[in-house]
Amino acid sequence: MASRSFSSAMAILLTLLLITFSPPCLATRRLTALYQPPEMSLTYHHGAVLQGNIPISVLWYGRFTPTQKSIISDFLSSLTQTPQSPSPSVSQWWSTINSLYLSKTSSTKFGLKNSNMLLANQRTDAKCSMGKSLSLSQIATLAANSRAKKGGIALVLTAQDVAVEGFCMSRCGMHGTVTKTGSTFIWVGNSATQCPGQCAWPFHQPIYGPQTPPLIAPNGDVGIDGMIINIASMIAGAVTNPFGDGFFQGPKEAPLEAATACPGVYGKGAFPGYPGHLLVNPATGASYNANGARGRNYLLPALFDPATSSCSTLV
Repeated sequence: MASRSFSSAMAILLTLLLITFSPPCLATRRLTALYQPPEMSLTYHHGAVLQGNIPISVLWYGRFTPTQKSIISDFLSSLTQTPQSPSPSVSQWWSTINSLYLSKTSSTKFGLKNSNMLLANQRTDAKCSMGKSLSLSQIATLAANSRAKKGGIALVLTAQDVAVEGFCMSRCGMHGTVTKTGSTFIWVGNSATQCPGQCAWPFHQPIYGPQTPPLIAPNGDVGIDGMIINIASMIAGAVTNPFGDGFFQGPKEAPLEAATACPGVYGKGAFPGYPGHLLVNPATGASYNANGARGRNYLLPALFDPATSSCSTLV
């Protein structure tokens, strides 16, 4: 099994947080406004990417409420929603992946210009058939048994009381391949009771840095809204670097990808510890940057633009 996770991106973000908010406070706060991240080169390594209609099969492992399932399902449907939601939208975020990455591959010569996410099927394993402490190999087994359609993605989502190897310590989610079938899978866990400061920021106070008030989650669920951020990041990576030889920067074993190359960036003006300028729902006070299906709001990560070596945001 090959996999790519948040470990490299989180290490960069946590290091920058420690540097940015070390004393003296006054001098440090002035420097953050002048901070310019080092230029990175995120390149195409001429491997396969996922294009065309991509069916995504969801496995709910553990207990998720109907509302929680609806929030995530609506997000997945919003990726290629027709008609589109008001701008800025989830589908616009997804179109950015097509324009920055998929349109640059050789496969576009054969008419495969865009990718469309299609929510194919959903299964629930509420009783946790493999237990509540999973290894990465067990995640791959669950993905292989999720009945994902050929050429699609298996999305394994674990509930807040399920522990996964490396969760909260080195990763919030990951994507990879099952060598036996050559299929692609994604895993993301609900961090609500385990590490919301690490995997659900900025909706929870961070582990490091100043303990400023967290933002209000757009769907009223810190764990699930945090999962949306991580699902989006992993989907972006799975489509542009599904087998480890697509678009990435750094070592193949711990690459920075389309979204993980921009850790903690959600709006313009972002710097370590500050997510950037975001939209605010006047009715709830919640922060977001994308509109989705059924009037929902979401917070989505910035995408790295290889042409400009900068993070591209919706707002």
